[in-house]
Amino acid sequence: MTRPFATTARFLASFMLASPAFATDWQTRTDDVLLSPAELSQHLTGNTLIYYDQGRSAFYPDGRYVYTYGGGGTWLGQYVLGNDSTACVTFVTGVSRCDLYVMNDNALVVITEDGLRFPIQSVARN
Repeated sequence: MTRPFATTARFLASFMLASPAFATDWQTRTDDVLLSPAELSQHLTGNTLIYYDQGRSAFYPDGRYVYTYGGGGTWLGQYVLGNDSTACVTFVTGVSRCDLYVMNDNALVVITEDGLRFPIQSVARN
């Protein structure tokens, strides 16, 4: 039986290791605009971000995160929003990642720690 404290401690430890403080460079562009914590929450919490390949990132108000590939298949996890325009996800597999969310020319864009950019096609309420 897993103790609640142990589960919480493991989650927090994995979140700390995945936090943006450990990222080297977000590779932003000069016209990227970071989001405030309130703006980040407004764009993500309770919404599903739909990518151009039809992949979907769903951010539920209770902290659940579900990524669905455009061709099918899902990754489940828990997310935490940062104060620095980032969202970090710890998946049920134990894998963690953080992404930076910016506005660029009135479009929401996700930037991975590797510098990949993914513009959001549309946003739908969960």
